[in-house]
Amino acid sequence: QLRVMESGGGEVRPGGSLTLSCAGQTFSLDLYAVGWFRQAPGKERKEGVACISATGGRTYYSDSVKGRFTISRDNAKRTVYLQLDNLEPEDSGDYHCAANYLQEDAQRMCADRPLISFDSWGKGSLVTVSS
Repeated sequence: QLRVMESGGGEVRPGGSLTLSCAGQTFSLDLYAVGWFRQAPGKERKEGVACISATGGRTYYSDSVKGRFTISRDNAKRTVYLQLDNLEPEDSGDYHCAANYLQEDAQRMCADRPLISFDSWGKGSLVTVSS
């Protein structure tokens, strides 16, 4: 079974920063695109906020986080990172990472999530932005 695990969530004040990590627990993420999906409190929908292609050459950010979040990958560490800067209360929620084998279309992975057959989903890491 392919498992990924998120870490790095926490509570910060508006304007603060966090770094989330998504690590492959039972497999290497080398050949997998990875996306970060945010589920706001009390909502069922998961918004694709940042995705990176399997080769790392393509990234996509939703309009709500563009310019503030940065996605990157370190294949040697089997980890994908999401740097969250200048956080706003609206950024609060559960951040889930998901992996998709050999996916190169980062935009489609984030924007068309229901149409993608993901290989693995993490359980989420909670981010709370509050003063």
